[in-house]
Amino acid sequence: MDCVQVPRTNLREEPIRKILISGAAGFIGAALAQRLPKDRTVKLLIDRIPEAELDPDFRKLIKRPDVYYLCIDLMDREAVSALPKDVDTIYHLAAVIGVEQVQRAPDRVLEVNALTALNIFHYARTLGNLRRVLFSSTSEVYAGTLKHFGIPVPTGENVPLCLEDVSTPRTSYALSKVYGEGVAFAWRHNYGIPITIVRYHNIYGPRMGFRHVIPQTFVKIAESDGKIEVPSPGHTRAFCYIDDAVEATIRCGESANTEGKIVHIGSSAEEIAIRDLVLRIADIMDRRIGSQTCRIRLARRRVDARTPQCSSG
Repeated sequence: MDCVQVPRTNLREEPIRKILISGAAGFIGAALAQRLPKDRTVKLLIDRIPEAELDPDFRKLIKRPDVYYLCIDLMDREAVSALPKDVDTIYHLAAVIGVEQVQRAPDRVLEVNALTALNIFHYARTLGNLRRVLFSSTSEVYAGTLKHFGIPVPTGENVPLCLEDVSTPRTSYALSKVYGEGVAFAWRHNYGIPITIVRYHNIYGPRMGFRHVIPQTFVKIAESDGKIEVPSPGHTRAFCYIDDAVEATIRCGESANTEGKIVHIGSSAEEIAIRDLVLRIADIMDRRIGSQTCRIRLARRRVDARTPQCSSG
């Protein structure tokens, strides 16, 4: 793939920040790039999607004078090492995600997520003015602990992690993120790299795609005749809107109090059962999906309550 050449920053006025976002064309990455300050901040947006295939909103974003898009495969160690050396903050969001991809290609999940994390941290060692590397992790790392031991709700960042059965494809994503967290702490311990790890919990909003419970529910209701199937209606979630998640991400990347820490990003203010979520979305859409017409598949399993203990710093 061809990469965009990044012009040298005009240094007549000081200081100028240079921030790198990997996985920038994704849901959280693009929202983060939009939210970061425009003045005196250069944003280097990294992804492997050719510019011609980017969505219109993202193409509009990269036309801003403070933004540069680099089409790079982060699995290419040489390409990553050739990135600019005056970057002071890295938001490493790139990863293979999504249940469908995890189930279909767990080998790719492990390979891509592990190698990209390693390459980013090797690159970070070459930066002379590095303030922070923020590594994005996930609430999925608690899945094994929840299943085998149960976890307190809200859940603190210090809850021990236990992996699910490593022979199942679904475990590959959580395993890759636990590995990435380990890389971050190892590079901090051995090389003094300043890090923050954020574990995202149920983030939703524009551009998230349709492979998540909220947009999937909108589609199901829109295409239904008043009856929809709701797997695991008793499961509960606490959802966090993308704007709030991005604000928390920036604070975690900037605050001295979060260096060397793991921080949950989510909401503990409004927990909701999936059944009630469906009914609320139906009400917003002005569609009748009532208890008499809602066909619910009751799963015989305990309630899966994932509500983070949100930290501040």
